[in-house]
Order: sequence, then C-alpha cells, then structure tokens
Amino acid sequence: METIKCFGPIFDSDSKILILGSMPSIASLEQNFYYMHPTNRFWSVIAEITQSPFPKTIEERRNLVLDNKIALWDVIYECRRKGSLDSAIRDAHPNDLYKIPNIEKLKIFTNGRLAHSLLKKFFPRLKSQYLPSTSAANVRFDKQKWLDIKKHL
Repeated sequence: METIKCFGPIFDSDSKILILGSMPSIASLEQNFYYMHPTNRFWSVIAEITQSPFPKTIEERRNLVLDNKIALWDVIYECRRKGSLDSAIRDAHPNDLYKIPNIEKLKIFTNGRLAHSLLKKFFPRLKSQYLPSTSAANVRFDKQKWLDIKKHL
C-alpha cells in the first residue's frame, strides 16, 4: 500500500458551493485533476446541472466549475491506499479545509459516504449535505439527489 497525496483546491472568490470528495482516483492523480476516471459520472452530472456541454479537457472542466461558482477539493490530504476504492483507504489525514476563505458561508456537498463521514469526523462544525458517490463502483447511484444542487447555483 503506497502513500498518496491529493492536489490543491479549485475555488475563487465567487464560489458559492464546495463539493468535497474523499481522495482522487489513480486516474485523477495521474492527470492531476479531479474526477478523471472515464467511468466516473461527475462531469456528466455537473454538465447536466449547469446545462453545459460535457467538458472534455482539464481547462474546460476547471472553467465549468468556476464559471458556475463551484469549488472542488478533497477531505483527505494524505492516506495509504492500494487501487482507487474508498474502502481501501487507510491512515487518512485531512486537508486544512479552512484554507478556503469563508468556507463556513459555502454550501458544502460531499461526494460519497467516506467523504461525508470524514468531514463530520475532522470538521464537525462544518455543515454539509451528503450526495451519493459519482464513482462507477456505486451501482445504486441516484442522479436526482445531485440535480438538487441547481437550486444553490
């Protein structure tokens, strides 16, 4: 099991929503950007929520979230993991989420159960709303819960 570290947040002063994952997949770590595994539903759902075309490049993906006042990061800064599954994560150490200015004023959503439980463990004062994981490993994905983000944009 190797030690892995996430990359930095994507946000700007206009961000209203923060979506927190747990730890990037191997594919995302290799490409140094969020939700890059081709079977992950994240970018298709965000495109639908924002009524935008599917973003193909990293630059298009970055612009899509920032243009729609969405910030991205992960709860975990560093952990040990073999593969990409959340269930394989060991020795998780949190990011300093308070590096995001005014984080308490953002509407926070967590992408998956592990991100949600770790956020509550490490940052109990931050209020968040659980969303089902967009990973293809989540066979019971409920897209409708994600579409509710629209009302916060």
